[in-house]
Amino acid sequence: MTDWIKSGRPWIWLTGGAVSISLVAVLGLLLLIGWKGLAYFWPAPLYEWQNMNGKRIVGIVYQKDAIPVEHLFEADSDLPDEVQEQGEVDRLNIKIANRERYPLDFITVLQSELSTPVQPEEWAVIERVRGGDFFGKPVAYETESGLYHSDVAMHLRHGIDFATTIRDEIDRISESEIRQQGWELSQLLMEKQKREYNHQLNDAYLDTFFRKKTALNELIAESEAKLDVLRERLQTEAVIVEDMTGGKTRLSLGVILDAWYPNNMSFSQKLFHWAGKVKQFLTDDPREANSEGGVFPAIFGTVFLVMVMSVIVMPLGVVAAVYLHEYAKNGAFTRLIRIAVINLAGVPSIVYGVFGLGFFVYTLGGTIDELFYSERLPTPTFGTPGLLWSALTLALLTLPVVIVATEEGLSRIPNSVRHGSMALGATQFETLWRIVLPMASPAIITGMILAVARAAGEVAPLMLVGVAKLAPSLPVDGNYPYVHLERKFMHLGYHIYDIGFQSPNIEAARPLVYATSFLLVTVIVGLNLTAIKIRNNLREKYRILEQE
Repeated sequence: MTDWIKSGRPWIWLTGGAVSISLVAVLGLLLLIGWKGLAYFWPAPLYEWQNMNGKRIVGIVYQKDAIPVEHLFEADSDLPDEVQEQGEVDRLNIKIANRERYPLDFITVLQSELSTPVQPEEWAVIERVRGGDFFGKPVAYETESGLYHSDVAMHLRHGIDFATTIRDEIDRISESEIRQQGWELSQLLMEKQKREYNHQLNDAYLDTFFRKKTALNELIAESEAKLDVLRERLQTEAVIVEDMTGGKTRLSLGVILDAWYPNNMSFSQKLFHWAGKVKQFLTDDPREANSEGGVFPAIFGTVFLVMVMSVIVMPLGVVAAVYLHEYAKNGAFTRLIRIAVINLAGVPSIVYGVFGLGFFVYTLGGTIDELFYSERLPTPTFGTPGLLWSALTLALLTLPVVIVATEEGLSRIPNSVRHGSMALGATQFETLWRIVLPMASPAIITGMILAVARAAGEVAPLMLVGVAKLAPSLPVDGNYPYVHLERKFMHLGYHIYDIGFQSPNIEAARPLVYATSFLLVTVIVGLNLTAIKIRNNLREKYRILEQE
C-alpha cells in the first residue's frame, strides 16, 4: 500500500475523478438550463378546473410543488381529512394569462381545492403583440361583412396569415423607406448644421436645402400614410373570444401574432410549432420590455462586440508579449511591466467599466467630438457610451490573458530555431515574422480563446460603456459608413440581467432567462470551437512544437 501511494497513482485517480465530476456537473447544469429554457416554447396543454366556489379556472400548470401539511396548518388552512393523512399536498402555480382582465398572470392554489382537470379541445392560446398571451375559446370571427360563428379556427388561421403578410409589408416600408428617408433627412440637417458652424451658408445652398427637405418630408408623409392604411386594415377583422369567466373579448388582427389549440395538436404538430417558436426567438426583435419576442439584436451585438474586441486585443497583446520575450532585457522596467500585467489580471471588471467611462467615453470620445464633430455639439457622437468603447474596455480587460498565453508560446520555441534562421542571413525581425510568430500561432489563438470566453460573458463594465436595454438600430446597416461603432447595442448577458431582475412580470419572464442563458453559453461555445478549430489546424502545420 505504501509503495502504491508513493508511486503517485492515487493522485492520478483522484485528479481523474475530480475532472470527471466537474465535467458531469457542467454538463448537468447545461442540460438543466437548456431543458428549462427550450421547454418554454413547447405548446403546453390547457387545463380546466372548478374551484370550491364553483368558479372555472383555465390555464397552464406552470409549477407544481409538494407542501408539508404542517406548514399549511401554521397558515390556518382547512384541509380534508384524507389530505391530512397523506402528510403533504400539491400546490399548483397556474398561468391564467389575460393580463388586462385579471390582476396577475399567475395564481397559486392547492390541488385539493380543485376538481379533476380536463383538457378542453376548443380552447386556444393566442399570442399577442402586447399584453402577453390570451387564453380563451374563439366563438366568432368578425369581418367587414359580419360575424362567422362556424369554422372559426379556419377563419382565424386565414386571418393570421393575412395579418402576417400585412406586417411584412409594414416592416418593409418602415425599414427600406421611412428609415432610409429619415437617415437622408438627418444627413441633410447635419450638413446644414456643419455649414452654419463654418459660416458657409448662402442663398443658393439654402434654396437647395429647403427643396430637398420638403421633398424628403413629403416622401416620409407618403410612407406614413401607407402605414396608416395597412394598420387600419389590421383592425377591420377580429376574433371574439370567451374567457374563463364567460366574458367576451374582441381581439383584432392588429394585436394577434399567432394562435394554436394545444389540446388538439398531435406530437408532430407540437414539434413543428416548437421549432417555429425557437426560430422566432432567434430571429425576432424583443417585445414587451424584453419579456417577450426574440433576442436577435442581442445575439448580433454580442458576437459583433467579441469580434471587434478580438481585432483590438490580439495585436496589442501579441506586440506586448513579443517585446517582453524577444526584445526587452530582464531589467527593472521589464519586471515593472510584468507586475502590471499580473495586477491587471486581478482587477475587478467593474473597475474597467469605470475607467472606460472616464477615459474612453468622456476624455477620448469628448476629444474626438471637439476635433471632428464640433458642429454637432452639444449632442455627443463619440462622447457617449457605444460599441467602440465597450470593445476597448473589454480588450483592456482581456489583454493580460493574451500576453501571458503568447509569452508561453514564444518560450516553447527552441532558441536553435532562431539561431539557425539568423545564421542563414535573416534579420531578427524576419526571423520573428516568418519563423517565430507562425510557430507560436497556436498559443496566440489559445489566448484569443481565453479572451473570448472571458469577454463574452462580462456584463458589469458594459453597463457603463455602451450596452442598452433596447437599441433602435443595429451597429451595422446599409447606410454609410455601414459600421457604426458609436451606437449603443444589446448584449445577451445584459438581456439576462434585464429580464431576470428588471422585468415588470418576472415570473412570466423567468423561462426566457433560462433560454437566453443557454443561448449565451451556446454562442460562447460556438466562438470557442471556431477558434479551437483554427488552432488545431495551425498545430498540425507547425508540428515541430510537439516534437521539441
